[in-house]
Amino acid sequence: IHLYGPDYGFDTTVNRFDWATLVKNRSAYIDRIHNSYDNVLGKNKVEVIKGFARFVDAHSVEVNGEIITANHILIATGGRPVHPSIPGAEYGIDSDGFFELDALPKRTAVIGAGYIAVELAGVVNALGSETHLFVRKHAPLRSFDPLLTETLVEVMNSEGPALHTESIPKAVIKNVDGSLTLQLENGSEYTVDCLVWAIGREPANDALNIDAAGVALDDKGYIKVDKFQNTNVSGIYAVGDNTGAVELTPVAVAAGRRLSERLFNNKPDEHLDYSNIPTVVFSHPPIGTVGLTEPQAREQYGDDQVKVYKSSFTAMYTAVTQHRQPCRMKLVCVGADEKIVGIHGIGFGM
Repeated sequence: IHLYGPDYGFDTTVNRFDWATLVKNRSAYIDRIHNSYDNVLGKNKVEVIKGFARFVDAHSVEVNGEIITANHILIATGGRPVHPSIPGAEYGIDSDGFFELDALPKRTAVIGAGYIAVELAGVVNALGSETHLFVRKHAPLRSFDPLLTETLVEVMNSEGPALHTESIPKAVIKNVDGSLTLQLENGSEYTVDCLVWAIGREPANDALNIDAAGVALDDKGYIKVDKFQNTNVSGIYAVGDNTGAVELTPVAVAAGRRLSERLFNNKPDEHLDYSNIPTVVFSHPPIGTVGLTEPQAREQYGDDQVKVYKSSFTAMYTAVTQHRQPCRMKLVCVGADEKIVGIHGIGFGM
């Protein structure tokens, strides 16, 4: 509102924001979700055992000292944020601890180039914190279509957060006043009040004693599964972030539903098709994308088979303001019939 409010007639000089109210309401919402899950499980007579499970063998797990045996075991332990191995890394927080902050930091550093880093940096910047986003390479969201990355960087350069490219953390120093100084390998230093690590996530499989079941992992610790979510051990399955597939909650839910249909509803061929899964990024401005990027299409089909359509306009949301944001879209097509293989868009009017 500090960017667009004045042009819509709002007086933003007071500029009040109550972080505690946001955290309280967010926590209450999550509690309602958890209660809803508990109610659904109860109505379906699902026994819930709270504790940390460890494999005993391929058909048994131990929880709270009790051995539980089953014909089917589904591993859905998800992932967790990664912290770097540098001096002072413990002074930073991650996405899990973001809403545990007591107040909105006056100065915030977000480290990372993925969608979580971009989203968190956008939130604190929009709320008025002096925000810096540090990425290791030339831009954030490098795996996305260039149109999206270039437009996002364009808006960041105009409205924030401050983007620092080719920036590799070397150390974090905690100062006597409680502030943190981030030291980079290029010699630069930045002092902030809060530092958020958003450099990636890793599978949460290490506490499962998974070797006892004989389940195979890849070199990054993800559980190997086939298209039916089967592991290499009969009767053991895995879905979600711990498999290294598309790391989105709705995708894990969809995979789990199809697995249950296959196992318990006589649909032996049921499985999730992981191709062409749409993705959104709650960035500032927001992003939506599905299918192949333009570079991927050209590599897969050849330059002469690819045709691209683009459109750009000013989003109505910002049309009457001084801070006009672009809304841009791209269709990636292949072949004589111009089959659409990729759709990418960024902006409030998308």
